[in-house]
Amino acid sequence: MQRSPVVRARGITKSFGDVVALDGVDLDVASGQVHGLVGPNGAGKTTLLGLLLGLAVADGGSLEILGTPVGRALAVPDGVAGFVDGPGLYPSLTARQNLTALASLRGNADGGAVERALEQVGLTDVADDRIRGFSLGMRQRLGLAAALLTTPRLLVLDEPANGLDPAGKRHVHRVITELAANGTAVVLSSHRMDDLAALCSEVTVLATGRVVFSGPLSKLAAESGELDYRLLTSDPAAAHQVAEGVTGLGVLPGRDGPDADVLVVRGPVPALDELVVRLVGDGVAIRELAPVVTPLEAAFLALTGAGGGPGPTEGGTR
Repeated sequence: MQRSPVVRARGITKSFGDVVALDGVDLDVASGQVHGLVGPNGAGKTTLLGLLLGLAVADGGSLEILGTPVGRALAVPDGVAGFVDGPGLYPSLTARQNLTALASLRGNADGGAVERALEQVGLTDVADDRIRGFSLGMRQRLGLAAALLTTPRLLVLDEPANGLDPAGKRHVHRVITELAANGTAVVLSSHRMDDLAALCSEVTVLATGRVVFSGPLSKLAAESGELDYRLLTSDPAAAHQVAEGVTGLGVLPGRDGPDADVLVVRGPVPALDELVVRLVGDGVAIRELAPVVTPLEAAFLALTGAGGGPGPTEGGTR
């Protein structure tokens, strides 16, 4: 069954003075889809999210949201909700008071909606606590609750799992997954590849304001090419000798300290398969064989040239 389009952007441009934030960006998001938006600092992610929320207008290109063309006014159709750069909250009010005030501003006097939103994000037990004492993760969950007051058809989230502990992250992931299953389109930014893998069916990668990849997550993983793998065995010296004899496999310089017994090899999957077969045949036990970075992260680094760190990060101009 073909899903109805919720976001359709073509050739979107946006500049701030001499800084080009978005340069000919295309984006397609369908109903019931969780679409990830990633990129290094300065890539334009937050600018694009702001356009989807009506917080800014594009300089050029066309943007349709929920079938309605978005012009040069700071507005989007009803049914759009979310937050960018963290949710805006009143620290002196409780969680319940914040949501009640927001519901009132939106003309929604149904107190049940507030209670449902608090329960949905797992904040019922702290609903009457002032949010000045909330952790970053709890504030993110309250921001999600605020967005859910309107039963959105398009939900736009900037780092929704930021600051969450493992239990909180699982809770937020479950909420997002259930929303998508019920037809809500979700666009989220994240600097964590595990979040993308758990939530997103498709992803758009931005670098210096341009789209360098857009498509299924599985296709992005395939872009990684050769990877570096950690190999821990019962006999590091024998494993090193075997690895050097495998065609297409490179052995990287050795390490010192606690990782001295870890062999790092680089090559395609077929070469790794051959290495495993040979090690087992020679009686060398394999205790660990895992990529140094995940295929998704490796693809991200290759596409964006962001090789200076462990993965995409947030902060600065985005």
